[in-house]
Amino acid sequence: MAAILATSGTARAGEAAPTPIAVFDFTLIDTSPAPPSAAELARLKALDDQLRERLAQSGRYRVLETANLREKLAKQPDIMRCNGCELPLAQGLGARELAYGWVQKVSDLILNINLVIEDVSSGQKRAAGSVDIRGNTDESWRRGLDYLLEERILTATP
Repeated sequence: MAAILATSGTARAGEAAPTPIAVFDFTLIDTSPAPPSAAELARLKALDDQLRERLAQSGRYRVLETANLREKLAKQPDIMRCNGCELPLAQGLGARELAYGWVQKVSDLILNINLVIEDVSSGQKRAAGSVDIRGNTDESWRRGLDYLLEERILTATP
């Protein structure tokens, strides 16, 4: 993964350099009766890795490391409810854009994956999307994020 992040940020002659992007970890919003399982928490981590890898592979982005911000983020409200707290964090990393997402679990059958990309200087949304998935499996989560990226996020005008 580190090799992908390190090598995918190289611009070819005549092409614009990839946009530096801070990718924050997905959040799980579980409104189901059961608490999150270890498998769901592992899937959430897998989505984090998948998102970073796919954005880097697109050639459009140079993914910046955000691991050193996890402790700070854990002490504040979720990014989607913190009234712009993500912007100075991303700016401090040198990002021009940032990405954050969440998975909402309604039940073991009904879930949705949401993703937002914002411009760091203005806070304006550059791309956003949501996809409903059926089934709480590794494959359904992976395929859901793939669909969201291919059909909504990476097709948005840069």
